[in-house]
Amino acid sequence: MTRRVDPTEMMWAQACDFIDQAERMHRQFFRLVTSPHAEALWEPPVDVFEDAREVVIAVAMPGVTPDRLEVIAEPGVIVVRGERPLPFVGSRYAVRQMEIPYGYFERRIALPAGLFEAVSQELANGCLVLRLRRI
Repeated sequence: MTRRVDPTEMMWAQACDFIDQAERMHRQFFRLVTSPHAEALWEPPVDVFEDAREVVIAVAMPGVTPDRLEVIAEPGVIVVRGERPLPFVGSRYAVRQMEIPYGYFERRIALPAGLFEAVSQELANGCLVLRLRRI
């Protein structure tokens, strides 16, 4: 016997999924954070992978150079902060569309329980990749 799906319930569920997705994207890119900077900050998206030996963190930040990047280890948290400068500053170009976040950013990444030591930090292909070994 097949179960009949109510179209109203289906549309409501889809609408709720879209709202959740929009809120996640908004938090990722335009979250206001208390900071010594008076400017609005954004939060880069992060992927975290884990196995029994290590945790690998990938932080998407295209256009950020190593000299504008800071990684800090705090108890149970890795903090990545820096600045993505606005391109074409002082140029003759008028902004027609701007979707990519610029300016100061900060991302606090909670670590799984346990103790870790930094193994490597690499900035490649627009991502910061941090490798942490369990100790």
